Amino acid sequence: MLSPAQDKPTIKPIILTGDRPTGPLHLGHYAGSLRNRVALQRSHRQYVLIADHQALTDNFDDPDKVKRNVIEVALDYLAVGIDPSETTICLQSALPALAELSLLYLNFVTVAA
Repeated sequence: MLSPAQDKPTIKPIILTGDRPTGPLHLGHYAGSLRNRVALQRSHRQYVLIADHQALTDNFDDPDKVKRNVIEVALDYLAVGIDPSETTICLQSALPALAELSLLYLNFVTVAA
């Protein structure tokens, strides 16, 4: 997209955000972040991650709970006004590159005692 004042492309700032699907989203989510995501989706390139792999870290004993809540979180996004034609909604487990990058990163980072 070209800006009217210039003959060069307008570059939108990028936002990467997301939620862990451990339960239904609530009013705190709306006041804390969802409202801003809706407001910024046209002025920013926005990526919203449903972090199902990350949710397994403390829900390892009930992976079906995480699986059920993926749909609920996606529906909540749509219900508050996140527009999939403006905002990319992605599922962490559907992006194998994230797991691959995490593994590579873990090989470079050490924990000092």
